[in-house]
Amino acid sequence: MAFAQAKLELMVQERDALHAQYKASENKKSGIFGTRTKKDMIESNEWLERIIVKDNLIMDELRLSGAIENTSVSQEKEDYKSITLKLEQDVQALKRAVAEREKQIAEKSSERRTFEWVSLILFWACLGLGYWGYKQKTKLKKLTSESLD
Repeated sequence: MAFAQAKLELMVQERDALHAQYKASENKKSGIFGTRTKKDMIESNEWLERIIVKDNLIMDELRLSGAIENTSVSQEKEDYKSITLKLEQDVQALKRAVAEREKQIAEKSSERRTFEWVSLILFWACLGLGYWGYKQKTKLKKLTSESLD
């Protein structure tokens, strides 16, 4: 881009030099009594033609640099679109992974809850059986002590 800018600057300087030469030819009066001759006017017109050619070259360069700039902007736009699309896909993949992990956590929590309930029921059953066994033993002791008397 800097090269294009430098080239454009050089062309504008050349045009300025052509314009200065045109102005000098406009002031040239080589006719009798200090008038402008046909040759003077033709020379001025030639300088104007050179200026027009240089102007057209400058315009072409501006169009080219504009086209290059548009192309680079379009390319950057496409690059950003592809980056955005990839990031959106990554976000979707992460969302799926988080959802799957949450599902696994819920399953583990459910299994743990079931284990806790089974443990509690087993504890109360053992406690109940122990109490029942204790009652049976004391009852049996009482019966044997009464039968011995």
